Amino acid sequence: MSPDTLNVEMSTPPQSGPVHAAPPVQPTPLAEIIAALRALPELDGLTEDEYTWIATHSTERVGPDGAIVFTEGEPSCHLSFILRGDVYVNRRNHGAVTLFIGRTARVTGKLPYSRMKTWGADGYASGSLWTLDLHENHFPALLEAVPSMNQQCVNLLLDRVREFTRADEQAAKLMALGKLAANLAHELNNPASAAQRAANALTANLETDDETKYRLGYLLKSNQELDAYRGWLREAQQRIAAAPSVAASSPASSSLSESDREDQILHWLEAHKIQNAWTIAPSLAESALPIDMLDTLAAAVSPGVLSLAIANFAATVRSQRAASTIAGSTSRIFEIVDAIKDYSYMDQAPIQDVNLAQSLDNTLAVLRSRLHHVTVEREYEPNLPAIRAFGSELNQVWTALIENALDAMRDRGTLRLTTKLTGRMVVVEVWDSGPGFDPALKSRIFEPFFTTKPIGAGLGLGLDLVQRIVSKHFGSVAVESRPSATCFQVRIPLDRMQVY
Repeated sequence: MSPDTLNVEMSTPPQSGPVHAAPPVQPTPLAEIIAALRALPELDGLTEDEYTWIATHSTERVGPDGAIVFTEGEPSCHLSFILRGDVYVNRRNHGAVTLFIGRTARVTGKLPYSRMKTWGADGYASGSLWTLDLHENHFPALLEAVPSMNQQCVNLLLDRVREFTRADEQAAKLMALGKLAANLAHELNNPASAAQRAANALTANLETDDETKYRLGYLLKSNQELDAYRGWLREAQQRIAAAPSVAASSPASSSLSESDREDQILHWLEAHKIQNAWTIAPSLAESALPIDMLDTLAAAVSPGVLSLAIANFAATVRSQRAASTIAGSTSRIFEIVDAIKDYSYMDQAPIQDVNLAQSLDNTLAVLRSRLHHVTVEREYEPNLPAIRAFGSELNQVWTALIENALDAMRDRGTLRLTTKLTGRMVVVEVWDSGPGFDPALKSRIFEPFFTTKPIGAGLGLGLDLVQRIVSKHFGSVAVESRPSATCFQVRIPLDRMQVY
């Protein structure tokens, strides 16, 4: 939507119908029209002749609730004075954040000096609508007959630009917040779910483990046998700790080796008549306990104790693994929280000395849920000096650029981030291996509400926000694109001591 179409606050789209606002069957008496015009703040102070000129050169339109006032894409030719009712303005396929309202006693539509050519949205009446429309052919005569409208139209245009900017920024922030919340929910859900499952498993293990220990202690015949079993436990734990991590090998090979090891352990347990061998074998296989350690245990304890001794050890292994999972999951949650604090510069002044490499890495941490099938290449120049900047806003720039890259690649491909110093400018580049975009679109890529994404998939605000934030830092942003290599380059000056 162009700034020229805004008289706005957010609302809910009305149910549109086929009825269009149209001239009334009986024209309204001139005196009533003039009385209604006097209620418009923008026309306050006009003379009687000036009110009369507007009333006699304008045409009336009325419509019921839900009537179509204007249609997106159609030519905009009129300056409109809303005398009664409201006009909802809804940009198609862009969601509730782009829905605005023009109120009673407001001047809207196309203004003198405006470059608006077509309506950027659909307009609907809310309540009973009554407007006066002044065709653009009368604009020169209007400015001559009502000289104060020159200044008033300039003021209205400036107000619209401000309203447009506020609405634009609000929509961008809401969209960014929604994406951030979705990424956080995904990132926090995984370790939280793992910790919950591990805690439940640990609770269940402790209940059965106690009984196994009591029975095992009762069956051990002497202190020597107890010491032998405890010595075996220590050695088994050391052997497990020293064994190569199963996760360190490839998923396919680790899965195969674990399956083979489980079969071997199961055969050993069944050969030694161990009770519930099928429940014990998986735990021992996952622990990477060598088979020869089972032979050592069989030699250290009596046959009547062996079954409970192995069951007790398997339960201990399960409990340790659950505790380790809980510790790892909670550590991951703390890492995410720390990354968000760094990303948002929480509890810090608005302006900081920003380490660009750390700033980019913080953004990657926030977007981690989308990087599972993406190869991330970092080419950070060592000893790159920090820049004085609005840290949280720069992170919005990196987020928008990286998300655009991921969208272009459909979350699969290569993302390359580079930082370097060129003269007294720091340069950050975000490359992606996506299909690129048509070079003919390059001149429009940073326009507000322009997007190459499918309908409803984006507002077209991200790159406009990027350009505004970079400009705020007295920098520049450029883009080059070809198949499998699209690059957004951000340049920010180092020496900005007098900017703030």
